[in-house]
Amino acid sequence: MPASKANSRPTGTIFTYRVNIEEVPEEGLGLTISADAATRRALAAAYRLAAIDELEADFHVAQRGLAVFNVSGTLRARVTQICVLSLEPFDTDVVQEIDVDFGQPPARAAVPAATLLGGRGTPERDPPDAIVDGMIDVGALAAEFLALGLDPYPKKPGAEFAPLTVAEEKNERPFDVLKKLTDRS
Repeated sequence: MPASKANSRPTGTIFTYRVNIEEVPEEGLGLTISADAATRRALAAAYRLAAIDELEADFHVAQRGLAVFNVSGTLRARVTQICVLSLEPFDTDVVQEIDVDFGQPPARAAVPAATLLGGRGTPERDPPDAIVDGMIDVGALAAEFLALGLDPYPKKPGAEFAPLTVAEEKNERPFDVLKKLTDRS
């Protein structure tokens, strides 16, 4: 696989690494990207994580048919989440396999429905994402798959929900406090 001649420039996303489709050789393009400390901090804030210690993705970009490119690879990240039960931070690894097609807007509309349907009335693959200005932003793709790989209700290993016991339930509850306030008037 040849070395990447990818361009990195701002596109309005937190993590950006743009690949010019005209520079993708016939045999495809392999590349590895990783987020710097500032980008990891910005992504952690955007995804409400305590921290992102590592974020790296290996990609292979290859032309698939006329004006359609496939990006496949693996995202690996080490993140610190907050447990929804104990509110304690804990580290976890996120590993996501990536397989996404990209196409020019005209090619996107020109994909016949029969190609997308697998005889069951459901698409075999998602329609291609748009190639913008001749570029594919694999950094934004990595950030998207990181978000998809996060547990929306993270639990620290060993943390368990402990319901109130009968004795604890008999203690004063928030509405009991409110009732006392209204009884004083």
